[in-house]
Amino acid sequence: MTDSWANTAPGEQPGEGSGEGSREARRASDHHTVLGTDLHLELRGPHLRTGLMDALREAVRTGRLAPGARLPSSRSLAADLGIARNTVADAYGELVAEGWLTAQQGSGTRVARRATPRTPAPAPPRTRPTRRRATYSLLPGASDLAGFPRAQWLAAARRALTDAPQEAFGYGDPGGRPELRAVLADYLARARGVYAAPERIVICSGFVHGLALLGTVLRARGTRAVAVEAYGLGEHRKLLADAGIRTPALSVDGYGTRTQELPDVPGAGAVLLTPAHQFPLGVALHPDRRAAAVDWARVSDGLVLEDDYDGEFRYDRQPVGAVQGLDPERVVYLGTASKSLAPGLRLGWMVLPEGLVAEVTAAKGESDWASSALEQLTLAEFVASGAYDRHVRSMRLRYRRRRDQLVEALAGRPDIRVTGIAAGLHALVELPPGTERSVVESAARQGLAVSGLARFRHESAPPGPDALVVGYGTPSVSAWAGALEALCRALP
Repeated sequence: MTDSWANTAPGEQPGEGSGEGSREARRASDHHTVLGTDLHLELRGPHLRTGLMDALREAVRTGRLAPGARLPSSRSLAADLGIARNTVADAYGELVAEGWLTAQQGSGTRVARRATPRTPAPAPPRTRPTRRRATYSLLPGASDLAGFPRAQWLAAARRALTDAPQEAFGYGDPGGRPELRAVLADYLARARGVYAAPERIVICSGFVHGLALLGTVLRARGTRAVAVEAYGLGEHRKLLADAGIRTPALSVDGYGTRTQELPDVPGAGAVLLTPAHQFPLGVALHPDRRAAAVDWARVSDGLVLEDDYDGEFRYDRQPVGAVQGLDPERVVYLGTASKSLAPGLRLGWMVLPEGLVAEVTAAKGESDWASSALEQLTLAEFVASGAYDRHVRSMRLRYRRRRDQLVEALAGRPDIRVTGIAAGLHALVELPPGTERSVVESAARQGLAVSGLARFRHESAPPGPDALVVGYGTPSVSAWAGALEALCRALP
């Protein structure tokens, strides 16, 4: 048996490669193996052509080679296997005659479309689905992924790759690429009012990654509790709980989170807030409560963890700056590219108090280096070139129009009220009492995925109003009208 991989190094001889065609294979290997397609085959038996044909049939039969898959050229495969090119060509020709392969001038040799693998039929579902699969989504927490600026990002990636130093392709600093940290320091100071010296910034793979690192560091420091908002993402509370940290709740009203309650929270060493646009209620934290949070951190030697998840998108009000600007030594600022660009980039950043930088960087280096250097360099170029600002302004206009269309579509319903719309990518649609669950179920029957407010309530918080948290940034341009119509049909 010959066990051969198509990346066999030039000059190496597979077990059955001595003899027929070995000199031809060596001459071709330096060039054609580099240009060919990798294909793993196991040749059995004493006859090379028969063994090759059997191996190819088996690869097609089992589905390893899918219908339409392109095979290596006869010259390339011969060089990889260390056999004569004519042997491969003859095997290809016979398999074409049998119907396993096809060969056309200019498109090479491919697996025949009708040569489908023999796979067992899938077992029927045990129960019939009870709900229609979602056609539309108004789930919060996402942006319009179809709006990702592909051409501009590609141009930035080319420039970044061209200018990247050689050391950028190594493991690098767990704190992140210096190019991105420098650009973010300028941008955050200009756009969000953040004091962000580059040496205080640590790049992470999104907010959850950053919060996980902070949870590790806070627990090591002896923190036993982090106060959270009564409405927020349960995933964040669970992440802190997994680190051994309790998450007592602070109530939220029309002025935002009641940070004046912080002195009454036993053992709290930090508080997690969404001050620019509370998630999911949508209110901005009142200036007095922003100041109260910072004052508490100063007096108690605590920290404010500021989640600025959609701070770039404001519509009907003056920009609300980051709380971090009030006291950079008591506030950890967390931001990401998930809402402004796309979550698939896996890029976020923390702006840390000076005393936390070393501990967070060490925790990141020990657990996960994570963020791609090339993506970091591309984002640095994208921001520095002005493309990021242009993209944010363009998407801000798109989301504002959707917000306005949502409000207009629901304006004629006296029992419905839309709030939390001055900024961000979601709105709170308040419903008649006792109808939240039935509306969510009705939406599912309409093929619309939408979240009720109760999903985001802290387990210790009292029940709040019946409402939907409508993410109007989520649908693509083509799906927006259909999603809005489905929502209107689902409402009472």
